[in-house]
Amino acid sequence: MRVPLGHVFHICPRILLLWTRFPNMSTAWTYRLSCRKIADVLQSSPILSQEGPTMDFNPAIPYNDLPPLPPKAEIETKAILKKVAMAGRSLAELKGLGATIPDQSILVNSLVLREAKASSEIENIITTNDALYRAFTASSSDVDPATKEVLRYRVALWEGFNEMKKHGLLTTNLFIKLVQTIRENQAGIRAVPGTVIQNTKTGAILYTPPEGEFVIREKLKNLEEYIHADDGTDPLVKIAVIHYQFEAIHPFSDGNGRVGRIINSLYLVARQLLDVPILYLSKYIIDTKNDYYKLLRSVTAKGDWESWVLYMLDAIQTTAVETREKIVAIRKLMNQTLETGRVKLPARVYSKELIETLFRQPYTKVQHLVDAGIAERKTAAVYLRELETAGILRSHKSGREVLFLNVKLFQLLSK
Repeated sequence: MRVPLGHVFHICPRILLLWTRFPNMSTAWTYRLSCRKIADVLQSSPILSQEGPTMDFNPAIPYNDLPPLPPKAEIETKAILKKVAMAGRSLAELKGLGATIPDQSILVNSLVLREAKASSEIENIITTNDALYRAFTASSSDVDPATKEVLRYRVALWEGFNEMKKHGLLTTNLFIKLVQTIRENQAGIRAVPGTVIQNTKTGAILYTPPEGEFVIREKLKNLEEYIHADDGTDPLVKIAVIHYQFEAIHPFSDGNGRVGRIINSLYLVARQLLDVPILYLSKYIIDTKNDYYKLLRSVTAKGDWESWVLYMLDAIQTTAVETREKIVAIRKLMNQTLETGRVKLPARVYSKELIETLFRQPYTKVQHLVDAGIAERKTAAVYLRELETAGILRSHKSGREVLFLNVKLFQLLSK
């Protein structure tokens, strides 16, 4: 079948570029060339290769030519390997410190809510710390939509963690489950064309992801194979490649960024670099948002993998250090609270288990003490009031419930 030449040029602007440089080239031969073949010709042409890789990329055209993994470029350069060593040490220190906490759910519940808030904030879904922590604890269904969506992110992360532990795999089906939980719908792989990434101020198209469900699934299949390949590449380098590729594929109509950031955390656990998902990069991305998007686009348009990988390694190292400091502060506060409780609480009330329960999330309620086996409901209510009298907790009415806020933990997590 012969296709109008103008249509061919629209589908693959590289053909147009080649045609303008070599006008005597056979039209029939041009039609038979695939976009990939044209790219090979351009790459080998001494005239055209001087213009660099940016000429192959048009942000307004679906990037169905997104190269498969592994990248052809060198992704373990001397600079990258030096940074890998530094980030790896920081991550190992974080893992070791986390293991010293008797109940790591104390860390996960506290830190994952911070991550859920930050990760959602990147997508302009805004809630407050108090609204989030209170909604997480209260039984009331009277919660604003933004806070509900942030809480669903937390649920998605936990579901993904448990699913991955069960099967040991990060798969397309898992990615779909994550986005369905976050969006609270039956979202699947994008099947309708028209998705673009735009500059919100100017409306300029920055990137058009691949189109067609078959194309997207093939690229996700390649990503799965890369994730699980035992190819000798350092996992901290691979996490950068994985994150770029997932965001470039952009498989869903919404929720891609949040799913991609959950994959980061799960991958670290899958590679046994952490025991539980307590390292989250969202705050770092918020703090360096311009660099994040600029470097993602630089991989696409220029093939600049080194700058992107170095950025992600910086993110891992900086976040590991900050998370370690946060855990040290939580542990110090817990020890101080244990001592305060020992001094100020009646002997019949005080116990190490009771104080630790107050650190599983900022707000506590009677049912938490019952579920932990510390006391029956009536006695648990007395215990919480004694903790308030001792200045450890502060009560808040939430509908028909009374919630008790660990004020100092809330302040620490809100910094």
